[in-house]
Amino acid sequence: MKTSSTARRACLALSLLLLPAALAQAAPGDDFGSCLNRLQGAAQAKGVSAASFAQFTQGLQPDMTVLPLLDAQPEFTTPIWDYLAGLVDDQRVADGKARMAEHADLLRKVAARYQVDPATVVAVWGVESDYGRITGKRPLLVSLSTLSCYGRRQSFFQGEFIATLRLLQQGDIRDSGITGSWAGAFGQTQFMPSTYARIAEDFDGDGHRDLVGSTADALASTANYLRKAGWREGQPWGYEVKLPAGFDASLAGRTKRRALSEWTGRGVTRVDGKPIPSIDSKAAILLPAGISGPAFLVLRNYDAIYSYNAAESYALAIALLSDRLRGEQGLRTPWPTDDPGLSRAQRKELQELLIQRGYDIGQPDGMIGDVTRKAIQQEQNKRGMTPADGRAGQKILNALKGG
Repeated sequence: MKTSSTARRACLALSLLLLPAALAQAAPGDDFGSCLNRLQGAAQAKGVSAASFAQFTQGLQPDMTVLPLLDAQPEFTTPIWDYLAGLVDDQRVADGKARMAEHADLLRKVAARYQVDPATVVAVWGVESDYGRITGKRPLLVSLSTLSCYGRRQSFFQGEFIATLRLLQQGDIRDSGITGSWAGAFGQTQFMPSTYARIAEDFDGDGHRDLVGSTADALASTANYLRKAGWREGQPWGYEVKLPAGFDASLAGRTKRRALSEWTGRGVTRVDGKPIPSIDSKAAILLPAGISGPAFLVLRNYDAIYSYNAAESYALAIALLSDRLRGEQGLRTPWPTDDPGLSRAQRKELQELLIQRGYDIGQPDGMIGDVTRKAIQQEQNKRGMTPADGRAGQKILNALKGG
């Protein structure tokens, strides 16, 4: 940790007294050590001792590469047909069914205590970390301290940084070098630190709430979160539906809720032909790709899923994966695109085909990064494909498979 001069600390203290709290944030050119000094006072007010703060922040340096990620979250920047193709594919469904069989007894106990069904809990697990395989590689304290001092939403990340320090001090987290996502989510079901502090459960009874190493704690904590978010036992999240001709798209939107009977009275039906149960509930219509794409009738349980990560594509991924884990069919209505997204197996196949053509993109892993996108773009240009945007879709895959 960098240390500041006495004069600089004095000036900083004076400025904080004069500025409104909303403006008392570090600017990009400010010294990181000064920011940490300021955060120490806030942490102490939340119960983090001076000794703990010094211990856990010793040698901490910012990682400025996290800042661009604030505006590049895939839930908001990726076409929904790409986002869902990679998250709700046959591989994730098969793996999820295997996990449900493996942990059947645990999931029954979790469902009995928290009244959330196994398929939904496992779907969160699958979307968040590929069933514990991918939990993030960025050191939490580094990312959160950087986001606390630079960029936008500093006050939010300061709260998460302090929550992490408290978890370390209390022993809920036992490794100060713990890693997670760039934004600070960590563990098998990717809780933010403040959520971990409020919601995490010690379900295996070992005296620690361990969402990293304990599958029992992770799945129980996820069910606890959904229950506290308003999950209603025995009710569906919603359905893919067929809209009547001339449906007014302005009626759609997650917050534009109407009585379920009103939607059915307007001619909204399930695409699978089954009746919509008469539930005393309000519902909303979602059109994530517009009136010409799939339509969904969503109920209260969808909102509980949505609260886990406030993005429609994310909530739909969990909802649709949970349906597949129950043995139901996937989407029936095609997305309004002539270039649908690729599953992870297809992305890996695409990478293998690029390697065969001499592109040095590393080991094929189904993860489309900058190097793969540049190779795709070069191949698109060679073939006169437009737009040459480096996107991994069915068109470029089929083109490469054709020679």
